[in-house]
Amino acid sequence: MTLTELLDALNAGHTITGNSPLHHVMHETSQDALRVTGELNGGYHPPARVRELIAELVGGAVDESVTVFPPFHADFGKNITIGKRVFINSGCKFQDQGGITIGDDCLIGHNTVLATLNHDLEPSRRADLHPAPIRIGRNVWIGANATILPGVTIGDNAVVAAAAVVTKDVPADTVVVGSPARAVRAVTG
Repeated sequence: MTLTELLDALNAGHTITGNSPLHHVMHETSQDALRVTGELNGGYHPPARVRELIAELVGGAVDESVTVFPPFHADFGKNITIGKRVFINSGCKFQDQGGITIGDDCLIGHNTVLATLNHDLEPSRRADLHPAPIRIGRNVWIGANATILPGVTIGDNAVVAAAAVVTKDVPADTVVVGSPARAVRAVTG
């Protein structure tokens, strides 16, 4: 099994059975992510070097307008897409196997968690992984300590308040707060 086959399965939403060949590829890929993030988080790097390390982590180009403040953690790395003029503050954790897409002009607050995998509820199948992507639109602001769960889409211009736990889609131009997050008002501009 290859990384391409794994990404195809993940992006199609297929369950990754525990201890399967695809599961092993995922763990091998994670070792590379741990190596890169270890270097990223091991000391100071100028912004250009941080972008180089993030590009190595995601396996593709990262626009020069992107800013990431370490520490930054990703336990897979190869299923992250970052738009232009994105700011990711320190302490963020991305579990990206299911896919994370961040649109242009987004602000991601301290310690945000983006989680794209669920384990099976059946105890005998608990090692099985169910991927679902997180899609973050353009000009989204996610406050510090927010958690975004698998399968969530956040619409353009939305605001996710600090410490919110987002369990369902957030419409464009909406402010959500709480756990579980609920809409409290529209964004006016």
